[in-house]
Amino acid sequence: MSEVLAERVQTQVSEGETVSNARRFWRTFRRHRLGMVGLGIVGALVIVAFAAPYLAPHDPLAQNILGARLHPPSAAYPLGTDELGRDLLSRLIYGARISLRIGIVAEGVALLIGSLVGALAGYLGGRFDDLLMRVTEIFMAIPSLLFLIAVVAILEPTVTTIALALGSIGWPSEARIMRSQVLALKNLEYVTAAHAIGVPGYKVLLRHIIPNALSPMIVVGTLGTAGAILSEATLSFLGLGIQQPIPSWGTMVNTGQSYIFNAWWYAIFPGLAIMVTVLGFNFVGDALRDALDPNRVTQGK
Repeated sequence: MSEVLAERVQTQVSEGETVSNARRFWRTFRRHRLGMVGLGIVGALVIVAFAAPYLAPHDPLAQNILGARLHPPSAAYPLGTDELGRDLLSRLIYGARISLRIGIVAEGVALLIGSLVGALAGYLGGRFDDLLMRVTEIFMAIPSLLFLIAVVAILEPTVTTIALALGSIGWPSEARIMRSQVLALKNLEYVTAAHAIGVPGYKVLLRHIIPNALSPMIVVGTLGTAGAILSEATLSFLGLGIQQPIPSWGTMVNTGQSYIFNAWWYAIFPGLAIMVTVLGFNFVGDALRDALDPNRVTQGK
């Protein structure tokens, strides 16, 4: 009976600590003014991406060369049209889907590979650690842009291909951060106690070490998503990313630069969309870094 009561008390204390930590996290996060701005930007991007069919005023692929080619912003076309008479606002809205999908998938792959490599390297140590870190350094030495160009030159530059390519080259920094966290945690008292009572090593790693190493990985994941979106836009700007007629912000900037003097809106609005989105994710990442680090003094900006 006493053991059951003790277990209930421990559970209630744990739940109370979780609620307290969540409140402290949100209180710290919302003090970060740019973080709240970034959260609004990211939230708006997600809503736009999911509700694209309902928000887009026109079909993003519908052409009207004779009647609306390079039409300036107006009531019918709020952000103007492109060289084929396609509504730029509708293409920007659908382009948000592409950017968000590539950013999330690419960073998800990078986090998965990097967390696995870093956790194993830090936990096992020794020669295994040396081997994995040498492999990580080799990948870090590969120019990411050249790697992406090589991949899309060999394979078809689809959303899936670009996302997987970005994730497969972007994991080394995640691996190094996870390794440093595991090295700091694996010698703590509660981990040593788990080993002492016979808990298998893989359970110690999965239940006690990795969950406590996730805070910096969340920050890295947010910033990495912004980096992946920017990399895709760069690739598309070079003409090697998502191909027409699929709407991609980078492709629109690339094509629009040819009309910058007589149709300024064509390149400016997609460029602004890229800039605002990347800034939004970076602002959220900075705020998360402050909120998840109890030793960091947050000053709202």
